[in-house]
Amino acid sequence: MKFTKTSVMLGVAALVALLATPAIAQNTGWYAGANVGRTDATIDDERITNGLLGQGLATSSIDDRDHDHGYKIFGGYQLNRNFAVEAGFFDLGSFGYTARTVPAGSLTGDVRIKGVNLDLVGLWPLTDKLSALGRVGVTSTRTNGRFSSTGAASVPYADANPSQRSTNYKVGAGLMYDFTESWAMRVEAERYRIRDAVGNKGHADMVSVGLVYRFGGSPAPRAAAPAPAQVYVEPAPVVVAAPPAPPPAASAAVVAAPAAPVQTYVAPMREPKPYRN
Repeated sequence: MKFTKTSVMLGVAALVALLATPAIAQNTGWYAGANVGRTDATIDDERITNGLLGQGLATSSIDDRDHDHGYKIFGGYQLNRNFAVEAGFFDLGSFGYTARTVPAGSLTGDVRIKGVNLDLVGLWPLTDKLSALGRVGVTSTRTNGRFSSTGAASVPYADANPSQRSTNYKVGAGLMYDFTESWAMRVEAERYRIRDAVGNKGHADMVSVGLVYRFGGSPAPRAAAPAPAQVYVEPAPVVVAAPPAPPPAASAAVVAAPAAPVQTYVAPMREPKPYRN
């Protein structure tokens, strides 16, 4: 695919933004990844009907091919815990229609959408491993058209294979889950504003799933588990053992003092006096 000056400038701006960002904090580093998914586009049936009416043809039916499969390849730099800059290439697939006319005829148109993008990505940790993400960016898109007709209808454009390059915006949101410090999975929904090869303006949406690989940088931060609430618990009262009571004093009523020995008085014996007559 050939790129315009806008594409080149967008690529240079992405490279400068990525290289100029100093790794001054933790949770920074390079990463790369890819997503695949389903794409849907708006097809302006009213404009198709009016175009055929200008040829004098009534439209009996229009079959829209308004969904396909797409992918994107990207690389980025984690600036800090909440923001990253991301650049990539996307291919949203092919979309088209077949309109049948009265008098009998048909007009068929198809368009393929590719481009490059530069996004600012915001990250909001929800749990230790799960984060919400949102993005807003600018795209340089190329649409390649191809038209054909049968019967009474004719291709209403001078060029049956026109192409268009345009610069537009894109937005998106999703979730990211970390398997390890190096590998993560993303689920995303994105809307790309586009302008096709014949001047139609609309949008294309992509819902995709993909993988991200981090090149040695520390993993994106996650919400720390809340500290447990501190509950004051009144300390148990300290029980101090009372000193042992002294032995009870001897009671006179209970313990009697030993009785003093009984002293018996013995009168001294007198010698008999001699009998005198």
